[in-house]
Amino acid sequence: MNRIIATIIFLLISGTAVLAQPPASKEQQDLERERQQLKKELEQAQRNLDDVRKTTKENLSVLGGINHKLRIQENMVANINREINLMDNNIYKSQRDINKLQLLLDTLKQEYAKSMVYAYKNRSNSDFLNFIFSSSSFNDAIKRVNYLKSYRAYREMQGDNILRTQTLLKTRIEELSGTKKKKGEVLEVQSKEADALQAQQEEKNKIVEQLKAKGKELNNQIAAKKKQMAKVNNAIAAAIKRAIKEANDAAAAAAKAAKASSTASTGGATKTTGKVKKADAPVKAQTSVLLATEADVKLNASFEGNKRNLPWPVSSGYILLHYGSNTLANGVVVVSDGISIGCDVGTPVKSVFEGEVVMVNNYDDVQMVVIKHGRYFSGYSNIAGVSVSKGQSVKVGQVIGKAAANLDGIGAVDLQINNERGGMDPAGWLKPR
Repeated sequence: MNRIIATIIFLLISGTAVLAQPPASKEQQDLERERQQLKKELEQAQRNLDDVRKTTKENLSVLGGINHKLRIQENMVANINREINLMDNNIYKSQRDINKLQLLLDTLKQEYAKSMVYAYKNRSNSDFLNFIFSSSSFNDAIKRVNYLKSYRAYREMQGDNILRTQTLLKTRIEELSGTKKKKGEVLEVQSKEADALQAQQEEKNKIVEQLKAKGKELNNQIAAKKKQMAKVNNAIAAAIKRAIKEANDAAAAAAKAAKASSTASTGGATKTTGKVKKADAPVKAQTSVLLATEADVKLNASFEGNKRNLPWPVSSGYILLHYGSNTLANGVVVVSDGISIGCDVGTPVKSVFEGEVVMVNNYDDVQMVVIKHGRYFSGYSNIAGVSVSKGQSVKVGQVIGKAAANLDGIGAVDLQINNERGGMDPAGWLKPR
């Protein structure tokens, strides 16, 4: 009887585990959504690259566009590889469940066969009557009758369990077959995307060779870019330094005024009472001199709280230069203190957050704007038609100018995020696209 009970429990546990398997996991759904998003980004990157090639010859901006497209393609291949690994894991689990169900089905059939043989051997009514009437007492006879009823019900349940297990086994085999079929389709997609990645890598290598062949022209272009970046970096550093000086001057002036007011209220006399007045208690030091008011503290906290959620300064575009080291066609490394976003000339450039304009400056034939957000600063360069002025308060998303043509002749806007301690990667603050 214990063996019978153990078999029933095993059946219920195994059946529940199989039924709990979802048709598509959340991870699979997330991978599919990510792949669709990457597909859209890839199509947009190709359109951007086509637009650039309509207005300019092969140059560093074209190479930047191809690198951007190449990175998206690499992410696409990585996405597909993760899905294939997930499918392999699901196939393994499905096969394991099928093996368990098959073993369970064999066990159930054996138990059912034994019970049928036993029932056949004891099929005569006299055997059952002898079993009942040989009881030592009336209560014992009742127990034997209940046992016979339970045994008959158990045989019926065994048959139902066999049918149920067969159905579960069939469903699991169909799921396994569907997963293998889906994997085959994904493998075909993987092959196509890998070929596309190879083609784009070859296209990049071709342009790199063309740029290398330009030699002096390319070096002059890189030198001009570095010179322009140095101007922007120096201007932003000067704006931050000036903002810190103004904050220190304002704090010193406030302290001097407070001291003068205190002296005037006591008639110029200094009296020692042995007690420290509440007004004389040291003011709690701020983490930054730029956070001199409650409004500054609140704005700073709001800016930090929106990290990875700031809007892009242009509605659409692609990154030409990333923050940090960028290796160019001839192996020269250009270190960027921000990101350069390619877009159409004349595209509206918007503030990524609310704040105060602390600088509007001209350099070469373009302009730049620096906006203060508490102790943080956002710098926008390579823009034209600036529509804000120093000291003006701006809102998030407010247009401050338009994207101008960069040294390659294509539209672009450069964005930097800084605080008084140094620069940081703007891409880490912007909302993912």
